[in-house]
Amino acid sequence: MNILVINGSPKGKNSITLQTVNYLQKLYPKHTFDILHVGQLIKLYEKDLTKPKEAIEKAELIIFSYPVYTFIAPYQLHRFIELIKESDISLEGKYATQISTSKHFYDVTAHRYIQDNCADLGMSYIKGLSADMDDLLSEKGRREARDFFRFVMFSIKNRVFESSLYIRGTDAHVLTTVPSSDTMEKKGDVVILTNCEDGDTSLQNMIDRFAAVFPRKTRVVNIAKYPFKGGCLGCFNCAVSGKCIYKDGFDEFLRNDIQTAEAIVFAFTVKDHSMGASFKLYDDRQFCNGHRTVTMGMPMAYLISGSYSREFNLQMIVEGRAQVGGNFLAGVATDEKDPDAEIDALARSLDYALKAKYVPPQNFYGVGGMKIFRDLIWLMQGMMKADHKFYKEHGQYDFPQKNMGRMLSMYLVGALISSPKIKAKMGNKMTEGMLMPYNKVLSDADKEKCRKNKSANKNS
Repeated sequence: MNILVINGSPKGKNSITLQTVNYLQKLYPKHTFDILHVGQLIKLYEKDLTKPKEAIEKAELIIFSYPVYTFIAPYQLHRFIELIKESDISLEGKYATQISTSKHFYDVTAHRYIQDNCADLGMSYIKGLSADMDDLLSEKGRREARDFFRFVMFSIKNRVFESSLYIRGTDAHVLTTVPSSDTMEKKGDVVILTNCEDGDTSLQNMIDRFAAVFPRKTRVVNIAKYPFKGGCLGCFNCAVSGKCIYKDGFDEFLRNDIQTAEAIVFAFTVKDHSMGASFKLYDDRQFCNGHRTVTMGMPMAYLISGSYSREFNLQMIVEGRAQVGGNFLAGVATDEKDPDAEIDALARSLDYALKAKYVPPQNFYGVGGMKIFRDLIWLMQGMMKADHKFYKEHGQYDFPQKNMGRMLSMYLVGALISSPKIKAKMGNKMTEGMLMPYNKVLSDADKEKCRKNKSANKNS
């Protein structure tokens, strides 16, 4: 087969992910592998798509190869997909799959993003390979790579493809009304972070209404207009100092103009099953903060124009972003049905979160994601010194195996319930014993209630 590898890594030939492709190429010489380094040459392809067009037209199977950056593929591959969709290049009917490497932090959302866009392009998609960065160095990882390629060939021969998971429909926008601005002076500092393009009336009206009804002072930062020099290179220049290798000042702008706010409201129009390439550029460049949850405790909210209710993968990314960062997701307002009511409710929710300093506990998205980061930074602390220092200071090295008291008590309980005689004598006392700490909490709550009632009676 003629196989085209679309390499989305900004490192080009030095991509770790690409080494899996190189390995397969050596094992299966009967196939022709052509490689497009779109991650490294995206600026060139923004000007001229001639070479990609020729390579795509010749290809029978297309493999998207990339490292996972911030929930999805790198900005450069994100942008290339935008360019393909905006061009007259057809991928209709071609086979497609993907290979990614990561530490499995939200690799599922990255793969779903590629799959949904393959469906948009009319491609026959085959489930991809999500590998650890070091998998190719082990026999198990090499076997999994070989098995994956054989599965791809089997799928093509037998026409076994993944069905599209995206629920199609016509995008409907209900226009938001913008009330007259309140003349009362507002206090506070809430950033509305957007990539709103000129002429996007629906999104602009949503931003304007939120700013009008929100009881705190807001300011709009349009990252689509920021003079970025380029997307994240994955060079780890920032690993020690937190300073980006680019000289466009974004790292300082991020820390001084955005992360100092009380809250962030993201505002965007759904594009290509994501927040759009310009937001992906912003997300990737935030790696100057490494894996540090520097905004934890800050509430966040979203204003989304487009059919968000059909974008299940994007919904996971929105919630996952808040959960991993330790941020309360105050809500999402869209323009699908009743944007005025949704925006007003969102404004009330975000205002409450700021006043009450509300930070709920993390769910699976947050706990699971942070455990991956915890173990990664612990192993790489010698290189990621800024991350390591932050994790130590904020108690994020919560290794369960260090809780020796808990472990010993579980050994004792295990020994007791292993004996049939002791277990029979205990009966329901086991569950009663488990409830003892909670009974104390409830007893203390009764005492606190009594104390408050007495205080209230005295005051009256």
